[in-house]
Amino acid sequence: MKKIPVLLMGCGGVGRHLLQHIVSCRSLHAGMGVHLRVVGVCDSKSLVASVDVLKEELNDELLSEVCHIKSTGSPLSNLGASGGCQVFNGSEAKRETEEIAKLLGKSTGLAVLDCSASLETVEILIKAVDLGCCVVLANKKPLTSTLEHYDKLALHPRFIRHESTVGAGLPVIASLSRIISSGDPVHRIVGSLSGTLGYVMSELEDGKPLSQVVRAAKTLGYTEPDPRDDLSGMDVARKGLILARLLGKRIIMDSIKIESLYHEDMGPELMSVDDFLHNGIAKLDQNIEERVKRASSNGCVLRYVCVIEGSSVQVGIREVPKDSPLGRLRGSDNIVEIYSRCYKEQPLVIQGAGAGNDTTAAGVLADIIDMQDLFP
Repeated sequence: MKKIPVLLMGCGGVGRHLLQHIVSCRSLHAGMGVHLRVVGVCDSKSLVASVDVLKEELNDELLSEVCHIKSTGSPLSNLGASGGCQVFNGSEAKRETEEIAKLLGKSTGLAVLDCSASLETVEILIKAVDLGCCVVLANKKPLTSTLEHYDKLALHPRFIRHESTVGAGLPVIASLSRIISSGDPVHRIVGSLSGTLGYVMSELEDGKPLSQVVRAAKTLGYTEPDPRDDLSGMDVARKGLILARLLGKRIIMDSIKIESLYHEDMGPELMSVDDFLHNGIAKLDQNIEERVKRASSNGCVLRYVCVIEGSSVQVGIREVPKDSPLGRLRGSDNIVEIYSRCYKEQPLVIQGAGAGNDTTAAGVLADIIDMQDLFP
């Protein structure tokens, strides 16, 4: 049985679902000859680790307790030291996290998983890969930080997996990497990369006002607590930047043209979430309604897409033919069209559920298992 030590950073929705997947897949993985040995779990302030990370692990009962505590919004420090685990807080937690990476890196192997939404993890990730650890990312920010940070992570391509940074569980990164490795030049990528904005755009086709659709999306749990985090287009831009950098394009976030669906005077620093949802967003209805009607008269529909072509990355609303793969997209699914020499007239189309904590966590877990041959 190959035992892979795992250290999880980030215990929000994705991180909790990942721990639940690890526990529920014990029998499946045992049949594959693999056991994921969780030696530590971090949130933004604390680390819970096994007493002896070389030999012991956090048992499944404790992992379930971790999930319960975090689901209530409480910090990991509330867990308290108990049998088989120890709790570190503040700067001590960061130091101990790095010590675990040093101890388990090249000698026994360690999978460092980043399911946080923080840029503060980037330095630990860089140290981890330098120490021989494998790194799996759901967090987009380390890969969309400075080119210096990106280059340090990309120095070890075999030891990095980040499928879940773009399409949750969809094989976007893997498919694109295979095309690149084959020497088939990719000249264009078009994608609807936000489940939230995909839902919003498809609902607008039915004549519903933007304000009604966004409020419904929030009620259904499709949006962030502040829907402007989705409507700004920044999440799509991060995904586009990851794909562009994978193609070898030396660009930064400031070079991406991003169309926000709300005006600057409706930003979080100027308007509360409640005010935006009940007053601000209604002011956007007429303009969007006119754009929907104009697209329909052209035999098209509106989609919020990312287009990567040449050295350009653009994110925003575009008219697309109703009978195209993008035009037929409904609900919160993601879709990516990849155009290359081999896929010139008919692009490679990847479509499916591209959002959600459960799907994203499943993608992270698949990345870990995919790397099993890299561990001693």
